[in-house]
Amino acid sequence: MPIAPPSTPRPAPAPAPALPEIPPAPASPSAPPEIRPVAPAPVSPPPAFRLPTDPLFPRQWDLRAIRLPEAWVLSRGGPVTVAVLDTGYVASPELTGRVVNGYDFVSDPRRSGDGTGRDADASGVGEYAYHAEVVANLIAAAHDGRGMAGINPQARVVQVRVAGTDGQIDVPDLVDGMKWAAGLPVSGAPLNPHPARLLNLSLFADFIPLTGCDRRVQAAIDAVTAKGALVVAGAANDGANSAGYSPAGCRNVLTVTSVTEQGTRPGYANWGASVALGAPGGEVGHGIPASSLSGPGGERSPNGTSFAAPHATGVASLLLGVRPKLSPALLRTYLTGTATRFPGGQCDPLPERSCGAGTLNAEAALRTALGSSLGK
Repeated sequence: MPIAPPSTPRPAPAPAPALPEIPPAPASPSAPPEIRPVAPAPVSPPPAFRLPTDPLFPRQWDLRAIRLPEAWVLSRGGPVTVAVLDTGYVASPELTGRVVNGYDFVSDPRRSGDGTGRDADASGVGEYAYHAEVVANLIAAAHDGRGMAGINPQARVVQVRVAGTDGQIDVPDLVDGMKWAAGLPVSGAPLNPHPARLLNLSLFADFIPLTGCDRRVQAAIDAVTAKGALVVAGAANDGANSAGYSPAGCRNVLTVTSVTEQGTRPGYANWGASVALGAPGGEVGHGIPASSLSGPGGERSPNGTSFAAPHATGVASLLLGVRPKLSPALLRTYLTGTATRFPGGQCDPLPERSCGAGTLNAEAALRTALGSSLGK
């Protein structure tokens, strides 16, 4: 997807043969036990608990919106490996010692910006390089008294470059990037020595009609799911039904749309039956505060479903930190089954513009995981 402000109009795709729409995944493909929502309740932190002292933390309204401080009372995370498939590697000081320069899957030298096609240097190139940096920082920024506070400050990030300097993604590059990230073999690339349990895709595939999940993308998602990795995707920023997008409209994907601080859908955010839940994505003038090397004063406040998805990825990594053997299906069930109800029961006045089960609730999801022996 073009990595640009949500207000930027997207040209209509050129006419093309319609691909068959693939229905969204059921809430529980392997029929895990029913998870009843846990009503949020105030938590009194024990004396040993300390909130992050990072200077951006008081302004990170998004973390309070998903009850993350209450979740940190239960667990401050674990060394779970997360792959960010995006614009590439940036040496963020927020992730020192925990971020890997993975692999560059941009095959077109004209769009790669580094003079080559695919290679072992996933470094971000061009004006959109910050995008992957911010996504990764939201998931895993250290609690070290500087910059921002990430959701799981112990998570490990593998940066996989699939977007060109134009911010767009070609289907074969995305497909191979997903497989590689999960530790599956990809022709011409070495095996990933750091296979990920979670794949964050704050993007959608370009150069195809937006008429349903691309079959090649679906096959890759099915393969990484079978490997034990959960795919988390942003719903996209066209204010449209997400069912036509890849991967947002594919099976076995936890598709996340944006909600505002008030818990409602901003106009740019995609919606529909393929959306699993909402998470903070911000709106114009009130974005998601985050550290960024290239931002003014070392920070940015972007908005978009690109920044909603990593909230769900980060919370999923907290769950894997305490229950490392949870399946993708159970992770999905825990995250959706404990979501906070939208104000008035829906995210949008129009019922068809749905946003899934509710707003991500980190505390409730973590309590549910800890309350079960599944995944130990």
